[in-house]
Amino acid sequence: MPAPWRFLWLLILPLLAAGADAAELNRAGVAAELAAAQKEGRAPALAGRSLAGLDLSGLDFSGADLSGADLSDCDLRRAKLAGAKLVEANLSGARLNLAWIMAADFSRADLSGAVLETLVVSQGMDIQPAEAVKLTGANLSGAKMTARFHFADLRGADLSKLHASADMRNQSMGLIRTEFASADLTGATFEGAELGRVDFKFAKLKGVNFRGADLPHADFAGAELTGADFTGANTTGAVFDSAVLTGVKGLKLP
Repeated sequence: MPAPWRFLWLLILPLLAAGADAAELNRAGVAAELAAAQKEGRAPALAGRSLAGLDLSGLDFSGADLSGADLSDCDLRRAKLAGAKLVEANLSGARLNLAWIMAADFSRADLSGAVLETLVVSQGMDIQPAEAVKLTGANLSGAKMTARFHFADLRGADLSKLHASADMRNQSMGLIRTEFASADLTGATFEGAELGRVDFKFAKLKGVNFRGADLPHADFAGAELTGADFTGANTTGAVFDSAVLTGVKGLKLP
């Protein structure tokens, strides 16, 4: 190859490679990458990739690195995300019903408007601390949730306008509700959220913003609420037994 053409090819080749890396995958491509990674004993090459809008239901992403990936509006129902790394991933509008999320890391991920219902969060009946999900600084604003987040790390998370009130029309198998028992929600915001009958027992809620939230019959027994703000919140029937209420704002107790 003449020298001028060789030089031009050297310039074009990296651009072609970059274009291939940036190309969007379809479900078959994702499944093929997961299978190849498992066969070769390596992590799937999905970090930063665009998977927006794909049907990824039922696929096994256990332990995969999806950091920075675009999973917006994806169907992730029944997908296995146990131990997966989704740091700063875009999951806005995604559906994660029945997804396996044990020990998954969603730090600073965008889950705004996502559906997180009936998540699989443990191998057994009780959640172990090692199985707790990490959602530090995550954006869950406007998400719809019915899940157990025992021991979870939600420090600084945005849960404003969260839809998490228990549906009392469908409780034939016992009370099904969202649970943040023993979770760390320090500095999080639930402003304007729907939190009827949500379980916050023994949670760390220092400085949490509950302004304008709907909290009927929520359970804060034993919770750390120092400096929390309940201005304009509905706390009818809420339980605060043994809770730490030092410096709490806007809370009217009987």
